[in-house]
Amino acid sequence: MQKDIHPENYRLCVFKDMSTNEHFITRSCADTRDTMEVEGVEYPLIKMEISAASHPFYTGKVKLVDTAGRVDKFRNRYANRNK
Repeated sequence: MQKDIHPENYRLCVFKDMSTNEHFITRSCADTRDTMEVEGVEYPLIKMEISAASHPFYTGKVKLVDTAGRVDKFRNRYANRNK
């Protein structure tokens, strides 16, 4: 195996689905400012808008996820064109 090709900050992190509050721990080198305590251990926190816990393909439910207001912006922009 080659030396010095892997990132130095590869560590355990918590990934949290913000729509369902589900979380899981895995390794990542993504930068983060937040932390979360899981079973007495503090991990870096990476927030996600959607994961397998909330994605319609895995849940079987159709759900509109619009955290940034993009759907409303689209509807407002093109609302007058249908008339």
